[in-house]
Amino acid sequence: MRSTTRGTLAAVITGIAAAVGAAASPAAAVGTVPVPVPLEGAERALHMELPEIGGKIPVPTPGAPEAPKFVEGRLMPERAIPRVPVNGGLPGADLTAPVPHLLDDDFDHLGLDAPAADVRTLTPGLALDAPLTAPKPGSGALPEPKLPEAGVLLPMVQAAPGADLTAGPGL
Repeated sequence: MRSTTRGTLAAVITGIAAAVGAAASPAAAVGTVPVPVPLEGAERALHMELPEIGGKIPVPTPGAPEAPKFVEGRLMPERAIPRVPVNGGLPGADLTAPVPHLLDDDFDHLGLDAPAADVRTLTPGLALDAPLTAPKPGSGALPEPKLPEAGVLLPMVQAAPGADLTAGPGL
């Protein structure tokens, strides 16, 4: 391969990588990936106005698990299997549809905007304690038996979704 061919190939690959990086960076910064639904070809083929549809798909990001918490008098940490936070979102949608003047002559389009909503979650966890007590100095440094303890740390989900419904001329 000649050096000019290598240079041209390197320039093409660099340009493609820059375009892909530029397209991916806004989605990574926002946490959603836009998903357009192209209907322009169907509009031209059917000679009519079709709804405009688009969406946003969130990108989930796992967080760092909770650190174990050691408590005096227990042999095992308070959270044996920690809960892991996973942040993501609910998908969003944008829809604009033509309507045949249902409300008035000024209202010929109906729009729905449901932005992607943040969702914060924690996975379930497990809390355990051994069936032995901590060694006491006066008893020859031997632990005493006790009933084992087990508990499930419940999962958590927090979200605040919303939507906006509008009607107007040519939204």
